[in-house]
Amino acid sequence: MTIENPENLLRQSIKLPSPPAIAIRILEAVKGTDSSSDELSEVISADPALAAKILKLANSSLYALSCPVDSIKKSVTVIGINALKNIALSFVIVKELRGHAEGGFDFDFFWKRSLTAAVGADLLSPVAHGKSDDLFVTALLQDIGIVIMYLSRKADYLRVLDERMTAGSSLCATEQHIFGFDHQEVGALVLKDWGLPDTIYEPIRHHHCPEQATEKFAPRTHMLWLSDRLSSVYHGSHRVEVVQQVRRELAERYQVDKEAAQTLIDTVAERSVEVLSHFDVPPVDMKPFSLILQEANEELGKLNFSYELLVMELKQSMERAEKLAVQLRAANKKLRDMAFCDSLTGLYNYGFFQDAMDRELKRSARYKSPLSLIMMDIDNFKRVNDEYGHQSGDIVLQKVCSVISKNTRNSDIAARYGGEEFAIILPETDIRGAAFMAERVRKAIEKLEIEVTGGKTLHVTISAGVTSYHPGEGGASKLQLIATADKALYLSKNTGRNKISVVK
Repeated sequence: MTIENPENLLRQSIKLPSPPAIAIRILEAVKGTDSSSDELSEVISADPALAAKILKLANSSLYALSCPVDSIKKSVTVIGINALKNIALSFVIVKELRGHAEGGFDFDFFWKRSLTAAVGADLLSPVAHGKSDDLFVTALLQDIGIVIMYLSRKADYLRVLDERMTAGSSLCATEQHIFGFDHQEVGALVLKDWGLPDTIYEPIRHHHCPEQATEKFAPRTHMLWLSDRLSSVYHGSHRVEVVQQVRRELAERYQVDKEAAQTLIDTVAERSVEVLSHFDVPPVDMKPFSLILQEANEELGKLNFSYELLVMELKQSMERAEKLAVQLRAANKKLRDMAFCDSLTGLYNYGFFQDAMDRELKRSARYKSPLSLIMMDIDNFKRVNDEYGHQSGDIVLQKVCSVISKNTRNSDIAARYGGEEFAIILPETDIRGAAFMAERVRKAIEKLEIEVTGGKTLHVTISAGVTSYHPGEGGASKLQLIATADKALYLSKNTGRNKISVVK
């Protein structure tokens, strides 16, 4: 199906947030009237916490002013109304779109990465085409679509993160696959709706693919892409590869030599630590890249720089592979547990039991080895539920299944067949061995003392039916084997309970 207007699809799929109230007042204050400077000062000053943060940032190394700024009104004069507006918007938006790490999404990491990109863009600005007041806030908000997509549809966005990790595809491609659009489009649309100028939202629309930007916005779009690369040096993987990419871009596009490029990369870390503190985002352990290399050199005792880079890349690759393997093992175990295990008892479920019976019958026929089956049922279980409640019934089921698990071998397959009925598949076990196993489980459950709701102690028993199959004694289907074991079970039930019966 062709979507004539992708923007309509996006609006229907994502709940686009309204701008924070103070952000609206800030934007209204700078619409070009003569009094906009005073109006902006009044709006910011009305929020003491915001004003304090702005003054602290204005006096930081980010602006490197020759004289201290001690009032919002003075900061307008020294920094400029547009720069002040962008500083204020940056603080307001970061504060508004924060949350706790949840389900794999870490807000602190997101804003740490975004603020580092903003610092990188600010440092790149004079190198590229002169200082731009908008570039810091544009780089800061370039990935705002990620947060909005996550907050709007958390489960779907966590799928994006999982699929990207396991499939190795790009973030935008994975978003397109699951949502039908990506965070670039979402970010551009939201910021446009909020009333920010096109010099901010248009470069964001293509910041991961700057070659798609229009001619007017291509230079700024490429600056965003490069600022994202600079952030990746400190918050991404493949650091060595990214550093080489940044150096190459700086040399080819902006004629920046290797030494100046390295200074710029190092300054990003140094300045980001200060800026992150202004935004109450923990900087953790951000070190200039050259210092990281120096520490690696001291640790490894190698003076060859290219060799050092290779060692670092290998170490990072091994760490990534190990981390991914752990995550995949955990995810696979979780999926297997969900697919094959009964959530209440921890035993295998009915579906797994059926598959295991097919598999073990084939193996038995192939290797000419016996296969036995035990079917068992908790005696008078309905009375437990009726007299003590279903919560107590669940406790009984869990305790009985725990005994079953402890009294079976690793090769045996114990499953919840349904309700209070259970089955144990015993590979390479004849009828005598199966009968012995069933009796051992029966006795263990008979001795069990189960404390249920209200502090009462219950005793329960089981009845069991045992049957066996041996390829040399003729063929048998899965249905026949289950039916025979079930017949033996009901023989036990009908002749007194708390016993085992054997039917061949």
